[in-house]
Amino acid sequence: MSTLRNTVQLIGHVGNEPEIVNLDSGKKLAKFSVATNESYKNAKGEKITDTQWHNIIAWGKTAELIENYVPKGKEVGIEGKLTSRSYEDKDGVKRYITEVVCNELLLLGK
Repeated sequence: MSTLRNTVQLIGHVGNEPEIVNLDSGKKLAKFSVATNESYKNAKGEKITDTQWHNIIAWGKTAELIENYVPKGKEVGIEGKLTSRSYEDKDGVKRYITEVVCNELLLLGK
């Protein structure tokens, strides 16, 4: 059961062109967002679609795959773990962000 701790699985569409960062250490980082949709009917019987956006980061070989094969709009399956961090923006305001660190990527759709 310990392998189930902090595991995230998502299937969705890439919302923006992945940002690729080549670090001084030689490591590669990919950052992008994925949209997931959930549909349901409200009390009036109307179909409602709820879209959630998820921030994704990937390192190393996974980042290289994303750089070469994952454009905006591509349907992907992601497995990873949730991480939270804080940073200061350019105005000195402390911001918080939650990201999925991708360790497995499936290319879906066409």
